[in-house]
Amino acid sequence: MAGIPGLFLLLLLLLCAVGQASSSGAHWKPTWPAYRLPVVLPQSTLHLTKPDFGADAKLEVSSSCGPQCHKGTPLPTYEEVKQYLSYETLYANGSRTETQVGIYVLSGGEAGSSGKSRRKRQIYGYDSRFSIFGKDFLLNYPFSTSVKLSTGCTGTLVAEKHVLTAAHCIHDGKTYVKGTQKLRVGFLKPKFKDGGRGTNNSSSAMPDKMKFQWIRVKRTHVPKGWIKGNANDIGMDYDYALLELKKPHKRKFMKIGVSPPAKQLPGGRIHFSGYDNDRPGNLVYRFCDVKDETYDLLYQQCDAQPGASGSGVYVRMWKRQQQKWERKIIGIFSGHQWVDMNGSPQDFNVAVRITPLKYAQICYWIKGNYMDCREG
Repeated sequence: MAGIPGLFLLLLLLLCAVGQASSSGAHWKPTWPAYRLPVVLPQSTLHLTKPDFGADAKLEVSSSCGPQCHKGTPLPTYEEVKQYLSYETLYANGSRTETQVGIYVLSGGEAGSSGKSRRKRQIYGYDSRFSIFGKDFLLNYPFSTSVKLSTGCTGTLVAEKHVLTAAHCIHDGKTYVKGTQKLRVGFLKPKFKDGGRGTNNSSSAMPDKMKFQWIRVKRTHVPKGWIKGNANDIGMDYDYALLELKKPHKRKFMKIGVSPPAKQLPGGRIHFSGYDNDRPGNLVYRFCDVKDETYDLLYQQCDAQPGASGSGVYVRMWKRQQQKWERKIIGIFSGHQWVDMNGSPQDFNVAVRITPLKYAQICYWIKGNYMDCREG
C-alpha cells in the first residue's frame, strides 16, 4: 500500500469512476457501481478523560451553507482528512479513546471488484409520508431495519450488532448528550395479550399492538470531523456515528454502500424510514427526488420531522455479480438547511453521503479488517 499524495481527493474521484455503470443499452438496469476503495486504518490510540454527558439532545441539525457554499469550499488536504476521519470511541463504562488514522490506496492487484423557522419545518406542501402499520410490514425487511435510539433519533441495522445513525444524536460537537452513557436501541416487536409470547402452544396469545424492546449499546464511534468541525460548515459532512450493541439483534440488516451520483439513482430518488416525533410510536416511510448534491451531501425535500434524524437513506439497485436486486444504505439523514438560492431563501433536508472514505471507515468499524471492506 502507498500513502495518498496531497490532492488525494481528486485521485479518489478518478478511482471511483472506474467501473461505474453505463446507462446505455435497451435492457439497462440501475446497477451498483464497482469501486476501487481506499483503506482507513487506525494508527495510534489515546485515552481521554471521561465526558460529562451534559449536552441536550438535538433531533435535527441546521446549517446555512448550501450546495453552492459547499461546492466552493477548497478540497481538504491529506492531513486535514486524516484528522476528520480520526474518531472518538465511547464505552459503556464512560471511558473514551481517540484514534488517529492513516489513509491508503490499495495497489491494482488488491483493488476491489468491478436561521429561519416555520410552523411545520421539513414538510413540503402535501405531507407525503406513510405511517407503517401492522406487524406484517413492521417486522419485515426493509422496515424492520429501522430502530429507535433512547436519545430520540432513528438508526438503521447495518450488521449483526451494529447500528448506523447521525452523530448529533449522541454528540453535540462539544460533548456527549445526556443519556448516551446508558444509550439503548429500541426494536419494535408485537405486544401480546395475556402475557403470551406468541408460541405455537399458546393459542390465547394474540398480538395486540407493537412495543419497543431495548438493547444496551456497548460502544460508539464518532468521527472527529463532526467534533472538530461542528463550529463551521465542515461538521455536517461528518454527521454520522456507529453504535455497537451488547448482543446480536437477530434481524436481517441492510448493508452500507458507496453513494452513487444522483443521476445514477433509480428515478433519481432516495428512501428512508424513521420515528418522526409528530407521529409517536409510528414508523414513517417516505421517498423523494434528490434536488442537488455535493461530494459529501444529498439535498432533497423528503417530508420529515425531528426524530427521523439518523435514518438510513437507501436505494435498490441491481447487483451484477450476484445477479439480483439489493438495497443498500448510501447516506444518513441529518437535518434541515436554509439555502440562499439566487437571493431567495429555500429550505432542504440534507443527508450525509457515504463516500468511499466514509465507507472504508464505517466498514472497518464493523468488520475490524480492511480486507473485508474492498467492495462498496
